[in-house]
Amino acid sequence: MSRPVSMQGTGTGKEPLRSSAPQWVKEAGRKVSVTFGRLTASHRLLPSFLVIGGQRCGTTALHRALIAHPVVAGPVLHKGINYFDLGYHHGPEWYRGHFPLRATARRRAAGARLPLTGGASGPPEPQAMESSGYYLYHPLALPRISQDLPDVRLIVMLRDPVERAYSAYKHAVARGFDTEPTFEGALELEESRLAGEEERLRTDPRYVSHSHRHHAYLTRGRYVEQLRRLYDVFDPGQVHVVASEDFSARPEPVFAGILDFLGLPAWRPASFERYNARPGKPLPEPLRRRLDDYFAPYDEELAQLLGQPPVWRSAAASVRSADPGEPAR
Repeated sequence: MSRPVSMQGTGTGKEPLRSSAPQWVKEAGRKVSVTFGRLTASHRLLPSFLVIGGQRCGTTALHRALIAHPVVAGPVLHKGINYFDLGYHHGPEWYRGHFPLRATARRRAAGARLPLTGGASGPPEPQAMESSGYYLYHPLALPRISQDLPDVRLIVMLRDPVERAYSAYKHAVARGFDTEPTFEGALELEESRLAGEEERLRTDPRYVSHSHRHHAYLTRGRYVEQLRRLYDVFDPGQVHVVASEDFSARPEPVFAGILDFLGLPAWRPASFERYNARPGKPLPEPLRRRLDDYFAPYDEELAQLLGQPPVWRSAAASVRSADPGEPAR
């Protein structure tokens, strides 16, 4: 891949500004925007790629870097639309209404001075995307994506599952999603909290499970199970797996590899930031070792699936990753 030629910053105006307006004003504005989006859906982009997870694996930082690219258009209102997991009943026009108008995205892409790719002779065609970290784990999301967007490309971010689980617990407590006072207690409750939830999600498409979404600290770290489900409905060539630890340590080459996978012109932001990190007390070493042992067989199967051991199991990995942050969704 050619060397990135731009040092453009991320101040693109592509994300909505945070407002101090009352909540009812924000909600009214959101409803107007969604209604207008639905009415103009046929003139809007559909995503050509998605960031589908995992939760607390640094997808917010990657999303921010991607939507800063002049050719990439993110959702109008939110980073993640949660259509294929929580909002599928709204229908395809509702979903498409969240993305920018095709003409607007084309004008922006045409104004960017980027190298042409793939023998192109004109301005690069804009690509829309969204990031919803629940897609990888929700039992119905991947088949729905495959049905509605069969040619879409998918990016999956993975992270040391021990660190991910602890980060997810701290996030859930901070947001009020979990009232269990200790991480170890939440782990002990997980099996009972999740009992029957996946089956109900499969049989009742409108059912929303709070525990399945917010309390699966161990289960969401069994990445091999989720990737196997993914490869059941998508060709592996449509999937790009990124280790969060690699993106944190070597953001420029990892990001360049992602752009190459997506067929996007070479480019880089002025900097790569972390978002929504949850600092706190370190995980007690005895519990860390116990969780390392728990995840070991799943990580071994993951290594077989991907053809190489995950970076957090590498003999050369001597330092745990910092919390890369993750969305509040």
